[in-house]
Amino acid sequence: MAVAVAGAMALARGPSLLRLQAKSDFLGSKFGSEAFVLRGPGNAGAREGNFPGGVRVVAMAKKGSKKAGGGGGGGSAQKSSGSRGGGAGVAEKGTPYENETRRIILSLRNMRKVTPMGKEILKGINIGMYLGAKIGLLGANGAGKSSLMKILAGVDKAFDGDFYLDPNMKVGYLPQEPELNDGLTVMSNIEPALASTRQLLSDFEKVSADMADPKADMDKLMNKMEKLQNALDACNGWELERQLENALNALRCPPSDALVENLSGGERRRVALARLLLQTPDVLLLDEPTNHLDAESVAWLERYLAEFKGTVVAITHDRYFLDNVAGWILELDRGQGIPFEGNYSAWLEAKAKRMEVEEKQQSALQRTMNRELEWIRSNAKGQQKKGKARERVYDDLLRKASEYQKSERLESMFFPQGPRLGNVVVEAQALQKAFNGRLLVDGLSFNLPPGGVVGVIGGNGAGKTTLFRMIMGQDTPDNGFLRVGDTVVPLYVDQSRDSLDGEKTVFEEITDGFEEVSLGERKVNSRAYCTWFNFKSGDQQKKVSNLSGGERNRLHLAKVMKKGGNLLLLDEPTNDLDVDTLRALEDAIINFAGCAVIISHDRWFLDRIATHILAFEGDSQVTWYEGSYSDYEADRKKRLGDKEPTRLKYHAIA
Repeated sequence: MAVAVAGAMALARGPSLLRLQAKSDFLGSKFGSEAFVLRGPGNAGAREGNFPGGVRVVAMAKKGSKKAGGGGGGGSAQKSSGSRGGGAGVAEKGTPYENETRRIILSLRNMRKVTPMGKEILKGINIGMYLGAKIGLLGANGAGKSSLMKILAGVDKAFDGDFYLDPNMKVGYLPQEPELNDGLTVMSNIEPALASTRQLLSDFEKVSADMADPKADMDKLMNKMEKLQNALDACNGWELERQLENALNALRCPPSDALVENLSGGERRRVALARLLLQTPDVLLLDEPTNHLDAESVAWLERYLAEFKGTVVAITHDRYFLDNVAGWILELDRGQGIPFEGNYSAWLEAKAKRMEVEEKQQSALQRTMNRELEWIRSNAKGQQKKGKARERVYDDLLRKASEYQKSERLESMFFPQGPRLGNVVVEAQALQKAFNGRLLVDGLSFNLPPGGVVGVIGGNGAGKTTLFRMIMGQDTPDNGFLRVGDTVVPLYVDQSRDSLDGEKTVFEEITDGFEEVSLGERKVNSRAYCTWFNFKSGDQQKKVSNLSGGERNRLHLAKVMKKGGNLLLLDEPTNDLDVDTLRALEDAIINFAGCAVIISHDRWFLDRIATHILAFEGDSQVTWYEGSYSDYEADRKKRLGDKEPTRLKYHAIA
């Protein structure tokens, strides 16, 4: 078993067949070309068959057949109708199943994971993964997604149950906090990922040179050359330098000679991701790969993974990725794994129906899911107006915000109302700003209307946070002017999270120990308020110092949201949030009676909420666009062409 860890570049060799080895004949030859997925006990609604060894099978279909089922009592999987665009097992071009085979290369059986403190976070996990499958891993923060990923990567071996990995598969793993060698440059950290391909190219050149010797054993050399050529074809080694340049540009990596010790956390992740992709593993395990990527880079990564011929398992809140790339959703719910065949939209439909059956009274989660489904359906039917900003009339917003809070019975996230906005919110004229010798913004003009929701996009370091600092009065323009209205009360959620006290519990940090939280004119039970941000009873007693990145993000959001205001300034609020919390945040912004300016790379999030886009496009140019993110992206391609993202460039200061 070879595991390529994006952080440590470790190649771990060890037994690839554990206790499941005794079942290898069953896995490999019992069904021949038939396909199956192992599943856990928490999946209601799908017919099952019992097979040797106690394995329960779902989603069985002969490759190329038109009907699911067949053989030994197999049944149909939980799946979206027509998700493959044809009969079960048919992999059509342009679908998430294009590179999927009927060959299981990785499986877990009766897997259970318990923390050192005795908490059971995963139980009864039974899954099998096809070569070429694209799988999105969903679940609330703390559901065990990262724990499962570490087990799949071979990093965590402290679990109960059976694990199988095809011994010929090389696994690449991107953890949330990858390790790099701080004393080396960016390129020196990446170069080891290229070593095996460079060696193949060197060996090929040597064999070619040896063929010039008339005394050489040509049969032997031709055989060796054929093997080398096949290996280079498999990893596309002939295009190594082009692939390297494409990855560094598309992921907007820092300069190749930059020292890693001087990089930000986001820059380090981009370098680690580029290095991992260049290793050309057979299986990619990606823990929040889109964090710290801008929207263009996320779109490039989506295209790359869609064309990747190996297996992809990704923990991500990027719902466009889950819609466009994933052919399977694996949901972790109360410790159990629930596989679903289909993309995110199809999974959401099925999940909503399942919850209707399971829950007598509609929950806040169901309501947020149903509102997102309505948005998906309206987009699919072409009911959204294109090329024009979605209208948010301020007086209507004041009324709707109050109605929303009453209808939700204080069970869902909302922003407390600030003072009434005047006609001027934020206005810029011929704005110019430089930083560290680079001209970030040159000649920007815009006028934010009351009720507007602006999505701010662009590469890291482009000047997005600098714009926020100018709005907050923490920085000033070099030329032009930026005016903030007299009635504006900003509510700023930054990325730093530095204000959190590590010695306090979550409950103490959010509520200051009080039993009620004041949100404008309303009071909410403190423990109920914590649950809005997915901090359930036990999690509320966690020390802040022990929280994950996603948990710290939610905690910071919960603290700031209490203050109230009429202009939201949110700097990457979606990083590390689970999809359920994202939905709730979207609903809160949509029903907020005020303006919002939001830095985000989440295209789905922006399409749901944004009335305008402010795009830092490079070359010191910032574009103000009225419309959704997708409308802006179509306009950008018309103006600039459909080209891949590159490292950002800036004009020199005159």
